[in-house]
Amino acid sequence: MQFGKKWFCIPLFFYCVCTPFFAVAQPDSIAIYLRDDVYNDYRRFLAGKEPIQIKDFNTEFVRRDVVDMIIAQQALYLGGFTKTFDYQVGKINFRNTRLLEKGELLISFDSYWYEDTKSFTDEVYISDPVIRKGEYFAGIFASPDNKAVFNIKNLSDFNVLTSVSTPRWRTDWQTLSQLPLKRLVREDEWLSQVRMVSMKWVDFMLMPLMPEMNNEYVLEGIKLTAVPDMLVLLDDSRHFVVSKLHPDGLSAFTALQKGLKILREQGAIEKAYRQAGFIPQLNDQVIINLPLTRKLVQNNFPE
Repeated sequence: MQFGKKWFCIPLFFYCVCTPFFAVAQPDSIAIYLRDDVYNDYRRFLAGKEPIQIKDFNTEFVRRDVVDMIIAQQALYLGGFTKTFDYQVGKINFRNTRLLEKGELLISFDSYWYEDTKSFTDEVYISDPVIRKGEYFAGIFASPDNKAVFNIKNLSDFNVLTSVSTPRWRTDWQTLSQLPLKRLVREDEWLSQVRMVSMKWVDFMLMPLMPEMNNEYVLEGIKLTAVPDMLVLLDDSRHFVVSKLHPDGLSAFTALQKGLKILREQGAIEKAYRQAGFIPQLNDQVIINLPLTRKLVQNNFPE
């Protein structure tokens, strides 16, 4: 975002109360672009703490995006990367990928599916997985009064249902395409997907589980709820990506890999995603798309 000279005449009070989208970057700080809803939950989750101080993810306001942000910053810190971040908050979705490709964004704190990284491997470094293949399960989220969705019991029940996603998220799109849906609708903007499901223009969408919020997503009058005890396996791994063209790209990636190795050896990565509910303890849940010929193996990770 370009600022003219007039911006610097804004009163100090206005600067102090605004979100970091308007903040003046410090000399050693690096701009990180975030969706506003993610940043708001991130700040509420931290509750005044620094990311490196977070050990417990079994709290309110936890979501996959927030866990990603914490893990990435902890790994960078442990790996010796000392620069700070200046959060630029706004309505951001696929813009991050373009910024990474051009070297205008150092790192995406929102992890990528491995399948989605294949389209720009020449421009980015790909980290070791934070969520490994076979560990990630999504919930089936719908408007609470959409009875057809909450009555599903088996795979054939999807014949009368519609869903929404985007082929830009290859793993999500491929997973939904394999379900026997009545129709799969394309919508590239995530918040528009949420609104479509809320209005019942489509029946459901896949979203990360939110156990500390009773698996309910609430935003600006919108409420979506997950079908109880029903999971969808998203059979891919998730990774952080770092721009090769950013001036700090190589040093940040080296530190990130070092820090992720430390966190993995400590069991901290598995613990974080398990506590947050994104790697669920599989008990009585139905994994609706798990092939009958495949055996699902999950390790016993530390609590």
